[in-house]
Amino acid sequence: MSKLTTNTVETTLSIHPSWNITKQEQYIYQFHLNQLEPLKENQISIAGIKLEEFDELIYVTALIRNTLTKGIKFEMLDLLILDEDKKVVAKETFDMEEFGEMPALSCRPWSFVFQKSDWQNDPDQEPTSLENWQIAFELKKKPSETHQLQLEPSWEENLSQERKEHLKQLVEKMPPLKQNEVNIMGLEAKMNDENNLVVTLLIRNGSLKNINLEQLPLIVEDASKEVIAKGVFTLNNLEVQANTSKPWTFIFPSELISNHKPDLSTWKVYPLTGQTEKV
Repeated sequence: MSKLTTNTVETTLSIHPSWNITKQEQYIYQFHLNQLEPLKENQISIAGIKLEEFDELIYVTALIRNTLTKGIKFEMLDLLILDEDKKVVAKETFDMEEFGEMPALSCRPWSFVFQKSDWQNDPDQEPTSLENWQIAFELKKKPSETHQLQLEPSWEENLSQERKEHLKQLVEKMPPLKQNEVNIMGLEAKMNDENNLVVTLLIRNGSLKNINLEQLPLIVEDASKEVIAKGVFTLNNLEVQANTSKPWTFIFPSELISNHKPDLSTWKVYPLTGQTEKV
């Protein structure tokens, strides 16, 4: 049985060995630490104390607190900058190797540089005010350990339950992807009444991060290994979530098809390199 604790814990200022700061600077960091709300046991927290804007960069200084009874190392940190309405105006991932091990029950100041080009301001609106800004950890949902089927809402609505179950079982039975591998697998290819080639694929994402596809160049071969169609499809940042496979249908118009009576008893689809027509 787990037992919740309500004990608050004090943390001691820990300056990184590479930081050569004056006594005055140390006093300022200690002052900011003293102003923070106390933490409970076994917590990790971040609080911003300074934000400076430059031409292309935003320079943020924050205090990271550790109330664990052991030291901790961060590999990467995903951080957010929030405005006074708690709206995300920036997010970035930071490599924390240089940060080193943070001692138990300690508080360490650290600096983070955000690229202004990554800030999520609408160019048609007034720039976001950062008068009452905050910095926070971005808590990402852990991807499922089992590779799963992901359906767009339109597919979820239009596919029969039987078809969904078939796709789900297909995804589960396919050979596992290597770490960070992304590939495509053909599901169905047929000519429609307008003499277009309709190809349905599974886009498979074996990485631990969501991916967004802006364009996908494809080439299709029929049973005779003849190239019957090729083209570049605009996908408008189609998202495939981490460790999932998403089905998607691509329609090659008649003018991009070199053989209008292909043998599709077996067929192959793969990404195309080089220039070709956009669909």
